[in-house]
Amino acid sequence: MSGPRVLIVDDEPEIRRALRVALVDQGYAASAVASGEEAVEAVEHSRPDVLLMDLAMPGIGGLEAIRRIRERWPLPIIVLSVMGQERDKVEALDAGADDYLTKPFGMEELVARIRVALRHGAALPSGADPIYRSGELAIDVGRRRVTLGSQEIHLTPTEYAVLTYLAANAGRVVTHAMVLRAVWGPEYAGENQLLRYTVLQLRRKLHDDPVQPRYLFTDPGIGYRFHLDG
Repeated sequence: MSGPRVLIVDDEPEIRRALRVALVDQGYAASAVASGEEAVEAVEHSRPDVLLMDLAMPGIGGLEAIRRIRERWPLPIIVLSVMGQERDKVEALDAGADDYLTKPFGMEELVARIRVALRHGAALPSGADPIYRSGELAIDVGRRRVTLGSQEIHLTPTEYAVLTYLAANAGRVVTHAMVLRAVWGPEYAGENQLLRYTVLQLRRKLHDDPVQPRYLFTDPGIGYRFHLDG
């Protein structure tokens, strides 16, 4: 198998088997483990391109596994869970997940989400890569590095994709649909809640008060605007 590497983490053998067979049939190099502890170890040793993570598992559980993985590796993480309440989704995104899919789901939708995740985790194009600056915030596109003063800010691939898209369009209002199409794809143009979660996480990590923002400004009902120095 030579396709993108997908690691499936789920304590149900039937789900692991079904997902692995379906993804291999789609051309992915899929492997599976049964616990959060195994997931952390597998990511360290095999470095998958995308991680599919269940939340309700014995041991450290999905949320803690996401936190541990996110501390060390920037790979895209998609949560697959029966827990579909808004608070469950917020908690998973807080932990460092990039996307959330509620069980049961269709394979076509999952494969579409994986394609989006792979775009977020892909290497940036070559050429003259800019450094965007706003106050203490610096976004070094060439090094894929975000700093706030002397502190490096660790973003998920999706958070990074949203931030760099807004920075590249600094000074102008970018609509919700524009960001969603550019970062997630055209099929996500109406998923404003997903974008709102991501911007919320960005603001928390950048210590950017939404009432008195320094970097990410909201135009209510329309979209966002990034303030760029100079």
